[in-house]
Amino acid sequence: MDDQATGGRDGGPGPNHDRDRPPPVPLTPVDPDAPVSGHWTEFPDAPVASLAPEHDWSAAASLIFPLLRPVGTVGLHVTQVDQAALLATARQSHAQPIVDDGPCGLSIVYAIAASGFDIIVNGDHLLSWAVGPEAIQDAAIANLAAWSASAPWTAESSGDRLLLSSDSGAGWDATRILLPEVRAHIARELGPAGRVLIGLPERHLLVAGSMRTGDEEFGALFREFVVEHSGGSDEPIDRRVFELVGGVLVEFEP
Repeated sequence: MDDQATGGRDGGPGPNHDRDRPPPVPLTPVDPDAPVSGHWTEFPDAPVASLAPEHDWSAAASLIFPLLRPVGTVGLHVTQVDQAALLATARQSHAQPIVDDGPCGLSIVYAIAASGFDIIVNGDHLLSWAVGPEAIQDAAIANLAAWSASAPWTAESSGDRLLLSSDSGAGWDATRILLPEVRAHIARELGPAGRVLIGLPERHLLVAGSMRTGDEEFGALFREFVVEHSGGSDEPIDRRVFELVGGVLVEFEP
């Protein structure tokens, strides 16, 4: 056999060149935790995929919250969710967010709270969880109510002008307006002094103010505040001013 046959790809010495004895046998047992080719074979601290909230409803149910989104948010509306159709096309992606109706034409999406970010619920989640939109709606509102029960409010006054705001930084402040108990609280605090104005400029802020009869300047200042904060936000919701009338959110008309 010639040198080319026993050599490497370039004709040089091959791996067995001049070897006249077998390779040495290791004198110590192989470490089962050692990396193989630079990669660990096991990840003992990695979460089990089936128990992650994206895959397991029991893990996700306590982490889902509603989020207000601007008018016209695109997605799969809750009334159009057909679970039989989702199952029939389970091999396809269903990445569109699940979208619900909010007050005054606003949209609602549902989010799984994670560390530093949110995962927006979509059709693929419904398939993994094997639950319908009603279960998601109920869990989200229950979680929001539980958080809101202890979330702070900030009260301010300037003469006869009263303001009440929620700006906790938790990410659910504007969405609090969906809760009847929150609307009732705002009405009790501000209603006796005048018309109750509501601003939902961005995700992290719910602001309410009491406008007395004849104080149209306050209404104009309130609108400017809402527009400014919405325009400067990374997650704006709406630049309109709303009003609480009989516990219902409606668009404000001066």
